[in-house]
Parts: sequence; C-alpha cells; structure tokens
Amino acid sequence: MAEITRRQLVSAGAAAFLSLTWSATAPAADDGAAVEEWMTTWMSSTKLPIGALHVGRFVEPIYYLTKPIRWKPNPGQEDQYQAVDVPVGFVTDFASIPRVFWSLLRPDGMYTYPAILHDFLYWTQERPRDVADQIFRIGMEDFSINRAVIDTIYSAVRLGGGSAWENNAKAKANGEKRILKEFPDDPRTRWKEWKRRLDVFL
Repeated sequence: MAEITRRQLVSAGAAAFLSLTWSATAPAADDGAAVEEWMTTWMSSTKLPIGALHVGRFVEPIYYLTKPIRWKPNPGQEDQYQAVDVPVGFVTDFASIPRVFWSLLRPDGMYTYPAILHDFLYWTQERPRDVADQIFRIGMEDFSINRAVIDTIYSAVRLGGGSAWENNAKAKANGEKRILKEFPDDPRTRWKEWKRRLDVFL
C-alpha cells in the first residue's frame, strides 16, 4: 500500500471540508446570480496575505519593500487582530535567525512574508508584543509551513524577542527611521551608511 504523506492527507481533508462547506452553505447551482454573490463573499472572507513580495537589497542582507504588503485576520478573528499594512520602503532583515542555524532555518525561508509583518509590528510597536508574535504565528500557518518549524520559530521569538523589541524602542527614541522614500541606485550601498542620510526617509 502506498504511503500517504502529510501534505496529501491535509489536501484531502481540505478538499473534503470545502466540499462539505459548499454543500451546506452554497445556493443552488442553477441560481447563477446567487452563486456568484456567494462566491464573492466566500473568497473575500478567506485569510490571505495580500500583495506579492517585491524587495530591493543593500549590499548586506538588509532589504526594503518596493511594493506594499498586507495581511488580514482569519474570518472570526477580526475582534482579536487587525489587518497589518506594511508600506513601500520598509526596511527589514527578513527572519532574524542567527547564522549558526542557517543550515536548518534560512533567513529567507517560506516564513519570509510573515517575518516582514512581524518586523514591522516590532518596529511600529502600535500593538502589544504578544499580539505581534501571534500574528507572526498565524501568518506562518497561512503559508502552510511545517508545524515543527512554526513552533520552533514562535518559541524563539517569545523567548528572545524581548531584546529586539527593546532595541527597536531605543533606536526610534534616538531618531532612527525604517521607512525609505528614496532607494539606492548603487548595489554596493551599505545600509549602515544609507541610514545616516535623513533625507531618504519618510
């Protein structure tokens, strides 16, 4: 008997769930207008990251968004979490994973998109740190990342993220900015030099 992988099992379960959801909630197939309206509502309620990831890079592995990205909470979670909008020009290092672990967890792994959301929330600090961490976790789930990887990364940010949070608060208090309005043309440009130019930030 062929071995069934976890991905195949999850896919089959999702298909069965969608089939049950459709049969339980969808209008009759011969009612074209009602079906179209139902599909529009159903699709708009799904949890999806919004906006493909477009970035530029400094000579160091430091990146900046050249197009905005967005995340919205799952249906039913709107009371707990608000959408996250990361603007063009936001500067990030993707996932802040120590180099010694890069062979296991790359800084630019499948979790890059939610890591940028997390970076932005840690920089703005407009929401509590635990909420930022939870959105990171949900964002990784949206990308169907392996549960063990999610648990490892989430545990790491809960354990060690406090220092990053505090360092960001100090950097902002000292006048550091992280949202560019002007991008470098020279690929050899270093972030540590570019960030000294106050005229390139919003």
